[in-house]
Amino acid sequence: MDTPLDPFDRKILEFVQRDCQVNAEVIAEAVGLSASAVQRRLRRLRAEKVITAEVAIVDPQVVGQRMQFIAGIELKDNYEALPRIRTWVQKEPEVQQLFYVTGAVDLVMVILSKSVKEYDALSARLMAEVPQVIRMTTNVVIDTMKSDWYVPVDE
Repeated sequence: MDTPLDPFDRKILEFVQRDCQVNAEVIAEAVGLSASAVQRRLRRLRAEKVITAEVAIVDPQVVGQRMQFIAGIELKDNYEALPRIRTWVQKEPEVQQLFYVTGAVDLVMVILSKSVKEYDALSARLMAEVPQVIRMTTNVVIDTMKSDWYVPVDE
């Protein structure tokens, strides 16, 4: 990032994280800037990749994705497996997130699926295409107690 975040930028980020369609005039009134100043700052924050995306969050239940799984994956050769996993995961829209982590497993994968059968097919594809996967442990999400993309923008 070229320009450090100032208090105005931080306040603007607070607003757009909660609603990316909020009107510049509303933000301007709340933070004490003109609407055009807010728009300039938003353009800069996008250009500098502080704001990386503006998306609609869809309710998975409404579109038929009824089940969520969290899988822990153990690898036998991380350096060979990681590039293959990175390629594989790009082809799998059911995989929402994939984290390379420390601890008992090497990767943690979050998956949305219509059924256990579809999840089983996805895990079989992973095992077939990435032979370095030696173990997968799966947890079925019973209830989501919190799900938020908000990033604190404190100083």
